[in-house]
Amino acid sequence: MLQTLKYLRHETGVWFEITTLLIPGENDSDGEIDALTRWIFRELGPDVPLHFTAFHPDFKMLDRPPTPPSTLRRAREIGLGNGLRYVYTGNVHDEAGGTTTCPACRTALIGRDWYRLTRWELMDGRCPGCGAAVPGVFERRPGRWGPRRLPVWMGA
Repeated sequence: MLQTLKYLRHETGVWFEITTLLIPGENDSDGEIDALTRWIFRELGPDVPLHFTAFHPDFKMLDRPPTPPSTLRRAREIGLGNGLRYVYTGNVHDEAGGTTTCPACRTALIGRDWYRLTRWELMDGRCPGCGAAVPGVFERRPGRWGPRRLPVWMGA
């Protein structure tokens, strides 16, 4: 998998983001998070977005508790401290952890709380305040998707 990430970053033009499910007692130690974020910075660069998402016990893995929001915030701080510019928390309500900021002036550009957009200030992929480019693939205007529930019919 690591070789694939390096290939995507250095040999293709595709946009990708990394999501890591943090499971209490399995992969949520400071050491593991530090090693992961240092590797991403060194091998992929500071602009590849990294999402730390919360585990919720379900289906066959019921012997672990849900990931505390504090663990996600701690992981985010470690990643930011190691030079990554776009580190997010997910699967929890944490607007600060879901917000994209300008890499130059730190202005909040895209605010998110779980699946809901709370702010959209991006202008053609740039910060409207200082004009800095924000890496990514963006629509001109925000979409209308979010935390909708759609009915699903399950019949025999």
